[in-house]
Order: sequence, then C-alpha cells, then structure tokens
Amino acid sequence: MDTGASFLAADPATDAELARRGTEFVAQAWRRGWQPADVVRIVRRELDDTHVRLATALIRAQAPDDRPRGPRWTDQLAQLSETQESDGTTPRPDRFTHATAVLELYRLLLRLPALEPLEEPRREHKGDARMLGRIRALLAKAEATGYPEEAEALTAKAQELMARHSVDEALLDARAPAKDTPGACRIGVEPPYEQAKAVLLDAVATANHCRAVWNEPFAFSTVVGFEGDLAAVELLYTSLLVQAQSAMATAEAAQRAAGRKRTKTFRQSFLAAYAHRVGDRLRTAAEAPVTDDLLPVLASREVAVTDRMEQMFPQTTTTRLRGVSDEAGWTEGARAADRAQVGNRPRLSPRPE
Repeated sequence: MDTGASFLAADPATDAELARRGTEFVAQAWRRGWQPADVVRIVRRELDDTHVRLATALIRAQAPDDRPRGPRWTDQLAQLSETQESDGTTPRPDRFTHATAVLELYRLLLRLPALEPLEEPRREHKGDARMLGRIRALLAKAEATGYPEEAEALTAKAQELMARHSVDEALLDARAPAKDTPGACRIGVEPPYEQAKAVLLDAVATANHCRAVWNEPFAFSTVVGFEGDLAAVELLYTSLLVQAQSAMATAEAAQRAAGRKRTKTFRQSFLAAYAHRVGDRLRTAAEAPVTDDLLPVLASREVAVTDRMEQMFPQTTTTRLRGVSDEAGWTEGARAADRAQVGNRPRLSPRPE
C-alpha cells in the first residue's frame, strides 16, 4: 500500500487514470447488485469520513455515464449531493495521504461481494407522492412533539393512511392491464443494537404487507414488497426509531437522576422491548378486517411478495436476540412502545368511483 501510494504521489500524470479506475470500480459494484446508499454505508462502516467523501465523489462522477435506473436510485444520488463536498474547513491532504486513502477505498470496492439485484418499480402512480408526503408530515410531527398522547395520535393517523394507501395500490394493481410485481429496497440497520433494530424493521414490514431479510455483516435489511408499501415501511420505521431514541434518552436521564447508572445492557433491553411491543401492536392493527371483495386482491399480493422474497433469498436462517437482561430497560422500552402505538386500523373498503 505504501509503495503504491508513493508511486502515485510522485507522478501527477497518474491522477486521470486513477480517477478513471475509480469510476470503473463503482460501475462494477452496480453490476454486483450494490446501490449508491449501500456503498456509502459500507465505506462509512469500514473506513472513515475521508473515504466517504472520495466514494461519494466517484459515485457522482460515474452517474452521467450510467444508464437510467429509476426514482429510488435517483433519490439516493440526490441525497449524496448534500455530503459530497467538504465544507472548506478540512485541510487538503498531501499527495501521499490522498493516494493512500484512494487505494484503501479501491481495495474495499474490489472486495465487495455480489448482492441480490433489486428491481425498480415498473410504474409510478400519480397519487403516491402526495399521499406519502402527507404520511411523512404526520410522522415528522410525531417525532417533534414533546407530548406522548399527540405523538400516539399522529402515528396512528399515519398508519391509517398507510393502510388506506396500500389498499388503493391493490385496487389499482387489480385494474391495471399490466400488473405491478413486487420490488425490494435496502434499509440500513446499523450498530449499535442492530438486532433490536432489525426486529423493529421486520415488524413494520410485516404490518405493511412486506417481508424483511436482515444482512447482519453489511448492516442492512432487504425489504420486499410493492412500491407504495416499501415507501410506507421506510417512513414508519425511521419515525419509530427516532421516537425510540428520544424516549430512551429520557428514560436514561430519569434513571441517572434516581442514582442508578445505566449501561449498554439497559439500552439493548430497552430497544428489544420497544421492538417487541411495537410488533405486537402492529400485528393487532394488521388483523383489522377488510371487505370481502378486497380479500382476493390482497391475498394475491401477499403471495407475490412471498414468492419474490423466496426467489431472492432461497435460504434464510433465524437468530436469537442477545443481551436482553436489564429489567428496568425492558420495562421502560415497553412503556415507550405503548406511547408510540399506531392504533388499530379501521375497516377498509374501496373508495367510491
């Protein structure tokens, strides 16, 4: 590594070829099933901020030469633009330090294994953006409020809209000449306490007619489902996680004020109880009846999602949640989940023509 960096640092004429190789390695990662957010996530986990900036610059440099890949990919590229450039306070490294960082990044990119390819949605319904915008606004208010009752009501309304949105999507799919097929997206499930976070994401996915498969080594879960449901899962999971972190900080402050030192075990138990309790409530909400004419449509979509998941992941295993041994953490986590409940969904029926 030092020898290679020394050669590169000594010869500025190699800069163009080094950049070309970088965009080539990025394109190779796409062929292996990786997406922009996945690459940035693994670089951040394995290396440091310098490498993240380099990876982001390479991804954006390669984008104009790439083929169109759909709205989810475009959104990931747009999010990268916010973090590409340094704010000007980071000193420019010397050529040797820069070359070393580039080679470390390229070594990581070349070692990325193949992932399950994700398909972009075939079509986008016009009502999606407006409905998901309303859901996003409700969840943002739930995260911001300091009143548990208000957060509960806002989150319940958001889940109600998600359920309504899912049924509308099912009806559109049934009437369309060419039916949609399930797609998939990856959602980061990063340390610490990643097991509990994966359980929470699985509960949210199941309640919204999706299936989640956790990849622990690469810190993400792949969620399989129809596009509208996938967007709903991303929104609700993120909101519930934010609410959990806020509630955990409040619970820890109360424990310290009472003279009890809280530990990693407290936080692990808190999040495990939170995920378990939220899962119970979401499952109850998912059992709300629907009208008979919708049952075949929803059932066919459930089968399609399961088939798609099994095609992508023919072999899966289960894992046991570890480190849940703090009674106070479990109790506080369950209480926080009660405050963040989404409520039962009303009986669903098609909207009139």
